[in-house]
Amino acid sequence: MLYYAIKRLGVAILVALTVSLITFSMIYLSGDPAIALAGETATQQDIENIRRVYGYDQPIVVQYLNWLYHAVQGDFGRSHYLRADVADVIFERLPTTMLLGVCALSFALALSIPLGVLAAVRPNSLIDRFALTLSVVGQAMPTFWFALTMMLWFGVIWRILPITGSNSWANFVMPSIALGYYVTPAVMRLTRAGMLEVLASDYIRTARAKGLRPITVLFKHALRNAIIPVVSLAAVLFGLMLGGSIVIETIFAINGLGFLAYESIQRADLPMMQAIVLVLSVIYIVLTFLADMLNAFLDPRIRVS
Repeated sequence: MLYYAIKRLGVAILVALTVSLITFSMIYLSGDPAIALAGETATQQDIENIRRVYGYDQPIVVQYLNWLYHAVQGDFGRSHYLRADVADVIFERLPTTMLLGVCALSFALALSIPLGVLAAVRPNSLIDRFALTLSVVGQAMPTFWFALTMMLWFGVIWRILPITGSNSWANFVMPSIALGYYVTPAVMRLTRAGMLEVLASDYIRTARAKGLRPITVLFKHALRNAIIPVVSLAAVLFGLMLGGSIVIETIFAINGLGFLAYESIQRADLPMMQAIVLVLSVIYIVLTFLADMLNAFLDPRIRVS
């Protein structure tokens, strides 16, 4: 287990370094950052002063190492637009996005896993067809359209839920459903496929032949093995939700990291954009690593693969 953990940790660190290099290169995608900061009316002397102040006159390797050294310590510089420390702004908004992601993932798992299990227990039945129909509709329906439709009915016509803001739990109901429903089909189909494969295995037939209760066979023996790939998928989906929350947070005006990314893109705030991409990527890498560790704990065969 320790060797497997060290190996997976090494891979995670290499991926994180690669992401940091790509993130750092963002600042040069739009050209010379000193010219972008100075503005159209700046003189050549102004541009040279900015290069010296921000360190853009140094070799690119030195710039990257300096940026990475400060980023590891949580220092992402100052926002060009907000005139505040990037780290302070990000970690002020991050809990809101994390809460939205947790709520959305909880909704997706609570809906998809029971449906997947029922569909596998009763294949080709009405519940199986309903689950597959729900899966097709979930993947075919655009998230922004679903969010706007819920806003219209639940927020404008029926006035049940608030449309915008993040002040109370009610503000997270519609965003969580809109964000979670999009990933529900993938989890449901994977659960169904895993359960169908496990229920047809020899050890399940042996457990039934021993006279174990059907509920014990289903949940203690079958679901535990079928849920292993779902764990990895859930970690990946949670990372995707955090990165993809920009659309949902913008629609519902939730003051989270996704909405901050949208604002930073509009303002061309490069330090803020760099930090958001790096923070979300690191969270994604950590979640994937933890999912690998949990899978190795649930299935010892993974440790020797």
